[in-house]
Amino acid sequence: MSLLWQALCFFWLAGEVYIAIATRRRNSAGANQDRGSQLVLWIAVVLALTIAGFLRAWLPPQFHWHQPWIRPLSLFLLAVGLAVRAIAILTLGRWFTANVVTRPGQTLNRSGLYGVVRHASYLGMEIIFLAFGLHAASWPALLIGFIPPTLAVIYRIRVEEAALAAVFGTEYDQYRRQTSRLVPGLY
Repeated sequence: MSLLWQALCFFWLAGEVYIAIATRRRNSAGANQDRGSQLVLWIAVVLALTIAGFLRAWLPPQFHWHQPWIRPLSLFLLAVGLAVRAIAILTLGRWFTANVVTRPGQTLNRSGLYGVVRHASYLGMEIIFLAFGLHAASWPALLIGFIPPTLAVIYRIRVEEAALAAVFGTEYDQYRRQTSRLVPGLY
């Protein structure tokens, strides 16, 4: 299972780097309204997951969960998070960018997962963060691996929603009333 975990982690990291590079050229065709949120998100994710990994290695055994179901659950959540993120990105297609950018001719996509949550790709990321935290198998690592990246995602969502509201106006207001931000029925 460890090899599968490592392969999925590599796939996720490679995918995020690819997304950042591949969508960079798309950013030049529109109005960048990112307000530093991509940088904040990357810093929060890298630092939090690195610290969570160190905690996993450094914490004494009494701080670790020794439940046999933790690792399979974290592997399952990692796979689900990757799938949700990939489906969300593919649903947006050419309109997906790593930065918060709006472009001429852009339409508001309400199909697939976006019919349920407004930020489906971030939902995938949140599931991935939870998987990493659980895989570290301790409360301190779970909290550090999940909370800072989640706060960065919430900041990013606010930036993105302001940009989308400015472009789509009442259409986006209606969409907001019909869907949850990130977690169906909760947020």
